[in-house]
Amino acid sequence: MYPFNHPYHAQGSSPTRPAQTPQPRTRSPYGGTSPNARGRSSPLEPREPHTQSRQSEWSTVPAVNYSSTYRSSPSPRASPRPQYHTQHSNLSASSFVDYYTGTPASAMDTSPLIRGPTSTNYNNQSYDAQRQGYDQYDNYGPPPPNPYDNHNHNSSPASPAYNHNQLAPVHSNDGSYYNNDLTSYYSGDHDDKSYSSHTALNSSNSHMDGSPKSFGVGEVVPTMSYSSPPPPSPNMGYSYPPAPSQLPATPGFSGTSHWQKVRNNMMARRVVKKIPLTNGNFVIDVPVPKEVIRHGHLGIGAEIGEMEKMRYTAATCDPDDFMRCKFNLRPYLYGRRTELFIVMTMYNETADLLLRTLNSVIKNIANLCGRDRSKVWGAGAWQKVVVCIVADGRNVVDHRVLKVLQVMGIYAEGVMQDTVAGKDVTAHIFEGTSQVMVSESESGEVGPAPAPVQYIFCLKEKNAKKLNSHRWFFNAFGSLLKPNVCVLLDVGTKPSGNSIYELYKVFQKHDNVGGACGEIIADKGPWGRYLLNPIVAGQNFEYKMSNILDKPFESIFGFIAVLPGAFSAYRYAAVCNHPDGTGPLASYFHGEMMNLPGAQAKIFERNMFLAEDRILAFEIVTKKKAKWRLQYVKSAKASTDVPAKVPEFISQRRRWLNGSMFASIHALAHFWKVWTSGHNFIRKFALMFLTLYNLVNLLFNIVSISSYYLAFYFLINSSVASPDTDPFFGAGEEIFQVVSKLYIAVLFVVLICSLGNRPQGSKWMYTICILFLAVCQGVMLYVAGWTVYQTVPHDAAGWRDVKGLFENETFRDLALALLATYGLYFISSLIYMEPWHMFTSFIQYLLLLPSYVNILLIYAFCNLHDVSWGTKGDNGSAKDLGQVKITTKNGEKVAEVKSTRQEDIEDLYRQAKAELRIPMEHVKEKRSQETKRADADRNFRTHVVLWFLGVNMIIILVLTSHTVTEWLNTKFNPNPEETNFNPYLVSASWAAELPSAARSVGQSASGLQGGW
Repeated sequence: MYPFNHPYHAQGSSPTRPAQTPQPRTRSPYGGTSPNARGRSSPLEPREPHTQSRQSEWSTVPAVNYSSTYRSSPSPRASPRPQYHTQHSNLSASSFVDYYTGTPASAMDTSPLIRGPTSTNYNNQSYDAQRQGYDQYDNYGPPPPNPYDNHNHNSSPASPAYNHNQLAPVHSNDGSYYNNDLTSYYSGDHDDKSYSSHTALNSSNSHMDGSPKSFGVGEVVPTMSYSSPPPPSPNMGYSYPPAPSQLPATPGFSGTSHWQKVRNNMMARRVVKKIPLTNGNFVIDVPVPKEVIRHGHLGIGAEIGEMEKMRYTAATCDPDDFMRCKFNLRPYLYGRRTELFIVMTMYNETADLLLRTLNSVIKNIANLCGRDRSKVWGAGAWQKVVVCIVADGRNVVDHRVLKVLQVMGIYAEGVMQDTVAGKDVTAHIFEGTSQVMVSESESGEVGPAPAPVQYIFCLKEKNAKKLNSHRWFFNAFGSLLKPNVCVLLDVGTKPSGNSIYELYKVFQKHDNVGGACGEIIADKGPWGRYLLNPIVAGQNFEYKMSNILDKPFESIFGFIAVLPGAFSAYRYAAVCNHPDGTGPLASYFHGEMMNLPGAQAKIFERNMFLAEDRILAFEIVTKKKAKWRLQYVKSAKASTDVPAKVPEFISQRRRWLNGSMFASIHALAHFWKVWTSGHNFIRKFALMFLTLYNLVNLLFNIVSISSYYLAFYFLINSSVASPDTDPFFGAGEEIFQVVSKLYIAVLFVVLICSLGNRPQGSKWMYTICILFLAVCQGVMLYVAGWTVYQTVPHDAAGWRDVKGLFENETFRDLALALLATYGLYFISSLIYMEPWHMFTSFIQYLLLLPSYVNILLIYAFCNLHDVSWGTKGDNGSAKDLGQVKITTKNGEKVAEVKSTRQEDIEDLYRQAKAELRIPMEHVKEKRSQETKRADADRNFRTHVVLWFLGVNMIIILVLTSHTVTEWLNTKFNPNPEETNFNPYLVSASWAAELPSAARSVGQSASGLQGGW
């Protein structure tokens, strides 16, 4: 049960479902039992073509009793739901029946093949009776029943205007109505005609009967009679609909200009149509291209026509008002429970990065469908998973990404609108079920996916940053679907084949787990060739040691400081707010409100929300009167691309360091929240210990620059102090003077550059500083190794005297220091059976370590004023799509829009598919002329300042050098016995006297000027 009272959450007990007629069950090819078993050994095998034996098998299946008025939502198995995620409803049994009886709205072309010959709406009217009175729409089908009618609206502080007391299907049931009963599909008791549940934008049945007839926008599409089993289909077996004919490729089309030409022709050929509104909102069904349908097959429990239509919704509201404005989603209308809700956020990432993540998610869903022994998953597992893609800004999204989604059947050109009834559209929402997969290779091959996937593609009109994308995910879509577990992914992250299941399994096993994360692995490229780049190798070592040492340590206490937004999962009940509006999500999205016009947020808070995932993790663990904990899942792995260039690396770490610094201070300042949570005393005490540990780490980070330099200084100085221990054989003092002053000079240069230069504009300056610090680190490592060599015994007898070894302070201190750092790395890596990074990345990490400590920290603190994410794009919206005008016809409101013809959709699909085969050109990112000029001005200023201060620093360093002082004393001292002679003071005195003498002569000469 949820530990909160959602404003839309109905209280009470769940009604009892009417009993169904028991059906004989056979072994299903997907695992478990099912009345429609077909004997396939794998759900991924192609379905068998129709044969006479199959038809006779259908005739033996008993018919379904349609006497009950409720609509059974098919599911691959009927297993008890875990009791950790339950809801209750105060609706009566009849109202509960009505909820599942109402015909799904706007998204679906629901056929009675599964549901039965009649479908009762919310007013207990049959569909035929309901259709009466809507004849004025001519070719349009009846408007969908309003799922919000005839329900009590309970007011609450969170929703004073509208509160719906029935959301997604409750999860407290025993799963009895999520059954495998597909008997009606094969019984032959079907209507010979069905109507679309919502007016479709385009419709055509040419793929059904082979005729060239096409239907206009909004026309009711006649369907085949199913009084007998469907006819054989050589391509799709017994799947519905039959396979369309192969469409020839469009000749002569290649390149973006051709696609644009086809699109312009499509836009010019649009005609104005009138479409009824859905709950006052503009929602239309768009037919997907026929070739997309050919790749799919009807899975267990799928709605007839589910893969033939995509649903477009023009959202004109804020994400928080999505339900109050009566918007809907297809999985909700189908009555499906959502176990996994996966979101992928993107900005202007390329199509290859999207496919890298999307294809991995599809394979994970196929892995769930193949788990026949699972009580939750199985052949129909795809119905319990919804994949949401949120693109941040229509004007900045990569056009190749849109073509990929168009080929998959979850995006369509020509249907989006700028305004609806004068209201600006904030997000374009496309929904569809697709079984199409696009290859990650440059060839862009299109083929069938191993499992169907339910998609929600949310294309935001404006660039509103990542937090706003997550607000659409959690507050808009999540509040309607009520998922069990939410998985967060960044585009470019590639989870392994079963990683998502491994994350989910933790939530299933442990009721008090509120969040979890897996292992983030740096992408090493084919054969590890990316590790040749020392920047990538250093990050690879850093990631591995964090996953081996830090994450498991924090997981023991139940609090992981950061659940990476690139790959993490949350229980929806854990992140939801309290009834008073406070809670994890409220704190999480507070960072977005800070950047709104007129916000009074301080610089501390704005920096803190650069690490918003740390805030969410802290709020979950300290949630009031709750006992959620966070856990690290080693078996869940995901690879991600890491910065390979110095500018991107510095910019990324600036956000991470500033965000983590201030988020840690926030957590330390609010440690008292642990005592208001519901954890037991032992857990609270452990969290207090972890808080103290984090405080010590924070203090070490603050003094890390001085600590590192002092270790460098004292280690080398002590080694070169004596000729017997000098590792440079007598030249140690001179080398130490040079290296120590070089170290200080690099810090000085980094400070000047960090105060005014972008890394992208001064990449060579930062790169040179990294190289110089690597040289200093190399000298330090050599001296440390020499010191160890000098202190260890050089014969067997010395090693036998263990007590004598540890009495040697130098040996003891060095041995313990090396064992506590480098030795710990080796030992822990061997324990985890993952030592390879020690051989491929350890040296690179050691050489980059002073850059981590000095350059990254100095740049981060010098740019505390910059609280951006580096995604400064166009925040406006281009009004280039069209407007939806609302008119009244026969007392009903209808929308006037320009609709697209079916043949134009097919042409644009073929062109998009052809262009995906063209390898993408990796265009080098170029700076604008304005940016180049600004960088050049900053570089000129920095160079002048460095030249001015550098000249003075060189004079100081040279004249204070012991070697130079001795040489000057030898050459210019007139009295060698006098030790206080300083040639600089003599030179400075003469230099000061000469100008004074010149001025005196000039003054005297001015009196004689008149006599010249």
